[in-house]
Amino acid sequence: MSVLEIKDLHVSVETDQGTKQILHGVNLTINEGEIHAIMGPNGSGKSTLAYTIAGHPKYTVDSGSILLDGEEVTTMTVDQRARAGLFLAMQYPVEIPGVTVTNFLRTAKTAIDGSAPPIRTWIKDVRESMKQLRMDKSFAERNVNEGFSGGEKKRNEILQLELLKPKFAVLDETDSGLDVDALKIVSEGVNRAKENTGLGLLLITHYTRILRYIKPDFVHVFVDGRIAEQGGPELADRLEDEGYDRFLTESNVG
Repeated sequence: MSVLEIKDLHVSVETDQGTKQILHGVNLTINEGEIHAIMGPNGSGKSTLAYTIAGHPKYTVDSGSILLDGEEVTTMTVDQRARAGLFLAMQYPVEIPGVTVTNFLRTAKTAIDGSAPPIRTWIKDVRESMKQLRMDKSFAERNVNEGFSGGEKKRNEILQLELLKPKFAVLDETDSGLDVDALKIVSEGVNRAKENTGLGLLLITHYTRILRYIKPDFVHVFVDGRIAEQGGPELADRLEDEGYDRFLTESNVG
């Protein structure tokens, strides 16, 4: 069984005012097949954690470790992390002019698996996933995210998730900017990917609405670069009622 372990992770970033530490000792273990939701106010370090796992060069790991099945991830390049089974669905997916969705997907799949997928079954899989995500088949020949609406970009992220089949996926505020219909379609895609592959999920969000469709096993409250509290799905309901004020007050007092 695969496991992603984050141990006493301290991360900093360079700003105009100098080096600023954002993560202050994060500990988190995600087992294969588990869904963990990280919730917290703006500026609490949630996205920093996501990008650090993925290997964004902007963030420096000062101490601590990220282990995937016992292998140290922090020394891996971004592409090595992808091949090892890590996936990041970005909050703001980027446009890639001149690269079609179909070419991007096939190239990525080939790089991750080490060999090109059989063309006939691959085309069938792509079409089936696009159909389930309510994506028009013309999207396959469009440039990646170019001219896509916010909802279309998020669907394209989940299309990649379904087809690339990672061991662990980090979804960084995938629900932001989605209307109810798009949120349901995206959530169905995430649930389908988990059902088909047993992947582990780290779901980063401000709001509980996506958790109505993607049911978490564990909820972690992120404040000031660390986990302030953790519990089951009922913790998300409590946050919906009470907000983050209690944690922010405790953080300021501390």
